[in-house]
Amino acid sequence: MQDYAYAVELLCAGKLVAFPTETVYGLGADATNPEAVFRIFAIKNRPADHPLIVHLPSAEALDPWARSISPTACALAEAFWPGPLTLVLPRAPGVLDVVTGGQDTVAVRVPSHPVALELLRAYAQECGGHGRLCGIAAPSANRFGRISPTRAEHVREEFGETVPLVIDGGTCPVGIESTILDLSRGESFAPRLLRPGGVSPDRIETVLGARIERADLSLENKAPRVPGSLFAHYAPQTPLDTIPSPRLPRACEELTSAGKKIGVIVFSSIETDIRADAKIRLPGTPEAYAHELYDSLRALDASGCDAILAEAVPDDSRWAAIADRLLRASSR
Repeated sequence: MQDYAYAVELLCAGKLVAFPTETVYGLGADATNPEAVFRIFAIKNRPADHPLIVHLPSAEALDPWARSISPTACALAEAFWPGPLTLVLPRAPGVLDVVTGGQDTVAVRVPSHPVALELLRAYAQECGGHGRLCGIAAPSANRFGRISPTRAEHVREEFGETVPLVIDGGTCPVGIESTILDLSRGESFAPRLLRPGGVSPDRIETVLGARIERADLSLENKAPRVPGSLFAHYAPQTPLDTIPSPRLPRACEELTSAGKKIGVIVFSSIETDIRADAKIRLPGTPEAYAHELYDSLRALDASGCDAILAEAVPDDSRWAAIADRLLRASSR
């Protein structure tokens, strides 16, 4: 049985608590306590201008966090909350700069993991933040830029005893971070996809009955800064390259001939043509692949390989979030 009372006590005292969500494990602090939120940045070695996602116990708790909540935001919240969709909205006056990275927007979501929801509800009932604001700011519970944790032991490996409490809720069912959608420009503009994730663009467009905009995430992009948008992110310490299927056997052969110990991630029948020191075959559907991706990257990172090669995934919108994670993990 989870000790929610102790977790709430820690949060109300300005301490950090790691907890599971359906996406990855989060490193949580009272989103209305600036000293507590600063602790997140310090322990993760996270840049101060990199905003956090505020996790809410329900859609009803959203109103105090946003200056305006559009009909589009309401429709998406009804369709996907609780769930792996983060909405970027104009921030309300009381929201801390440290939470938003100094921007005029705030990122919010309601997670669907039962442990996360129980924690958020217990926190709201007992402590509830300041004023009407109630939420837990929680980026992924790992060092900044590293592979996100999908098991409680991953968090302990990262932080040891530095985090007072890690709530063990098993393996995260989605396995990659939430989709982030920018609604801050108002109803006159199409929603912008700032990070692909656990909710596919196709599902969002079905709910809205309209196309969404795929933002250019280059340095020149004027969209709000959001978690996980740096070009190098989600990265193992071992160098990783993503290789198209036809070229993968030859790439493995070249590295092996050069005396390199290699680890490989594949998902297609090409596996039989590959020689590697460590080989992981992931499922052939994007949902099942995502569930196992970070755990597999951590396993290969710990295997002592000199390089990790990942078979490129299909150029398909259903695989967009996975392609994004592999691209960022291979950018150094």
